[in-house]
Amino acid sequence: MTIASSRRAIGAAVWVISLTACGTGSAPPKLANPPVVSTPITVQHAVIPAPSSIVMATGQSFLIDSSTTITVDAPGAQRVEAQHVADQLAALLWAPAERARRAALAAPSGTMQLTLDPAHVELAEEGYRLDVTSTGVRILAATPAGLFYATQSLRQLLPVSVEYPAAAQRVLRVNATTIRDLPRYEWRGAMLDVARHFLPLRDVEHFVDLMALYKLNRLHLHLADDQGWRIEIVSRPNLTAVGGSTQVGGGAGGYYSQREYRELVAYAAARFVTIIPEIDMPGHTNAALASYAALNCDNTARPLYTGTNVGFSSFCVESDSTYALVSDVVRELKALSPGGYFHMGGDEVKTLTPTQYRGFVDRVQGIATANNMRLIGWADIAPARLSPTTIVQHWSKDSLALHVARGGKVIASPGSKTYLDMKYDNATTLGLSWAGRIEVKDVYDWDPTLVTGATPESLLGVEAPLWSETVTKIADAEFLAFPRLAAIAEVGWSERNARAWETFRFRLAAHGPRLQALGVNFYRSPQIPWP
Repeated sequence: MTIASSRRAIGAAVWVISLTACGTGSAPPKLANPPVVSTPITVQHAVIPAPSSIVMATGQSFLIDSSTTITVDAPGAQRVEAQHVADQLAALLWAPAERARRAALAAPSGTMQLTLDPAHVELAEEGYRLDVTSTGVRILAATPAGLFYATQSLRQLLPVSVEYPAAAQRVLRVNATTIRDLPRYEWRGAMLDVARHFLPLRDVEHFVDLMALYKLNRLHLHLADDQGWRIEIVSRPNLTAVGGSTQVGGGAGGYYSQREYRELVAYAAARFVTIIPEIDMPGHTNAALASYAALNCDNTARPLYTGTNVGFSSFCVESDSTYALVSDVVRELKALSPGGYFHMGGDEVKTLTPTQYRGFVDRVQGIATANNMRLIGWADIAPARLSPTTIVQHWSKDSLALHVARGGKVIASPGSKTYLDMKYDNATTLGLSWAGRIEVKDVYDWDPTLVTGATPESLLGVEAPLWSETVTKIADAEFLAFPRLAAIAEVGWSERNARAWETFRFRLAAHGPRLQALGVNFYRSPQIPWP
């Protein structure tokens, strides 16, 4: 479908978005409900997350054509990473044949300059400056991550046709714009549950690409649960040979080899996304209990499980065999995870006494520390004797205040605001509803400190989990994640006073054609005035 200029009537008025796109895609699903009626407003840009400051000039623009070049100015130690960002930008702007021809140009007519200067400490780890004039594009950052995020903002300022690098006769023109930008939180994440239903490596990489477009920087992978074990542990081959052999509903399951996992970590790192591995324990462990009999107090391996009930399984927390396995898992994940985090889960444990549970958490924390891994757990672990360096992840009513009081850090993932596996409304087929039905506005219009009760100093950021009881393929994950994940990205990046639902939903509407160009099976929320 080619979109040149699209209109949608809203009430008695008409809002016009000028968009350029080429290519084909499947038709979006029909709306279950009519669009929300409201007075249209004027938005100058469609950048998501909203920048700290953006000023757009009128009557000026820069044309990116075959004679435009990208240059990099960076110190020697960081030049390789800065050049990689430039190469990714070039891959977006030009098809391979055009990039090769353009590289031979001696006198470019327009220049895109990427400058990395660590002396600009005001830009911190992820901030940037982006200046577009009629003569070129200038990007300044103190780190390669800042350069990358600036290119994502530039990408969103360009017409949708930029998502089709091989398309002939594209016109890539960007309005003169000045952006000064810094993120609110350092942790801006999403979680994929690949344990209940397995997703192949390429699908997860695709999800990383979509996260990076919206400046999300943490992908939390739920790698083990009752229904499946999804990461190869060389010293414990039965975990994947047995525990990885099935999934919810009895399908074939699957797992990532260590080679594949390293590939994913590198792929994500190139897009400034850190992979956070989670091995849920001591509960949600039936796949492991089926793999090794010694993990059970009666020394009897459990049958494989393909249902969705929770709370029935647990490691034998008095057995040395349990901690030997945990040590092996953490040690091997350390070698695979340069990010240095280990998520132990720790949620929904119903078969242990509080004393048994707290003792287990304490020992796992010690194992993580001994392997130079920073421990994370769902906030169920907060009553244990945690180090202030351990991170707790809020999801429901819990003891988070205990960890805040000891000086610990918190990730905000309240179920009623961030759980992407919840249905949008009563007509939604996919998803669950125990935490409520969550529309785009619900995901967007909240403040993490107010909802969680954490202090601003204790809050690392936000993360949106996507559990996979009903997710059997990447198209299902896309439908539940988008456009809600774009809303989470703005909650995590933009200051509260820079966010407003009315302007956000109009900016988000302009992303419909972009998501369609990227082949994303997104939900056409009636709250958004899609073109």
